[in-house]
Amino acid sequence: MLIDEVEIIVKAGDGGKGVVSFGKGEKSGPDGGNGGKGGDVYVLASSDLTLLNQFQSETFVSAENGIDGGKEKRAGRMGEDLVLLFPIGSGIRDLDTGEILELNKVGDNFLLCKGGEGGTGNFELRSSRNTTPENIIPPKPGQKRRLEVILSFIADFGFIGLPSSGKSSLLNELTNTNVKTADYHFTTLTPNLGVLPNKKIIADIPGLIEGASKGKGLGIKFLKHIQKVGLLLHCLPSDSSDPIKDYKVIRKELGEFSQKLLEKDEVILVTKSDLVRDKDLEKIKTKLKKLKRKMIVTSIYDEKSIRDLMEVLSRV
Repeated sequence: MLIDEVEIIVKAGDGGKGVVSFGKGEKSGPDGGNGGKGGDVYVLASSDLTLLNQFQSETFVSAENGIDGGKEKRAGRMGEDLVLLFPIGSGIRDLDTGEILELNKVGDNFLLCKGGEGGTGNFELRSSRNTTPENIIPPKPGQKRRLEVILSFIADFGFIGLPSSGKSSLLNELTNTNVKTADYHFTTLTPNLGVLPNKKIIADIPGLIEGASKGKGLGIKFLKHIQKVGLLLHCLPSDSSDPIKDYKVIRKELGEFSQKLLEKDEVILVTKSDLVRDKDLEKIKTKLKKLKRKMIVTSIYDEKSIRDLMEVLSRV
């Protein structure tokens, strides 16, 4: 199962402790070394969309602490940095400050948590007034952040529509993926991606229903995946009793979630054309022409319609 939302705690390493130490012999002075700096935590964007799955059972991650100093002025080494891989399309929100960071392309990276400075040993604290200091300066703790990470797919095309409107079947046919399909609602419980021969990406968004923008059915969990999609492919099945109503239901939910979704380019796909007679299909097409949208009639059993759709998508 694809995990697309997690809450995690990320912590940089604490600084290592400085040491109080004196050399052997009457004339030996302080020789306590400094502690090492704690490791930083960095974020790096990857094309692997399953990376949030790593936090399904482990919700606390941290860089290495700095190593304590030693005698004879030996400084502790710095803690190892930690690089967290997140999928592109991730929005990272600090739950305490509200700051939002986004990863929109592979290779995006930034410092997330800064490691704590190491403590100061008594060798560096010596002075003309105090030649034998018996104290240290404590190390600093590493930065700690509570984060919510939400993945929104970055895709060229996005299939939308009511449950059982043929989205997953088309994805399988166009991209040779293997998404589960069946004749009942909510077969697709997680968003799926497929790659066309021209390397463009299609996202199959699980079926929306009336009230989805308010959390009904599968709710807003998947509406977020449409936000970064370039072109919406609105699937309306030929066997629907009222395709215009179906269309308006989905458009209403998109608008209530975000008005920007209504501004996206859109193509209507009349799916499952093999299930109705030719004269009934013509009636459906006549009704849908009132929407003034580009329209393509498809069936996974009609190779020509699949080729035509593929050609359209290759030109976008």
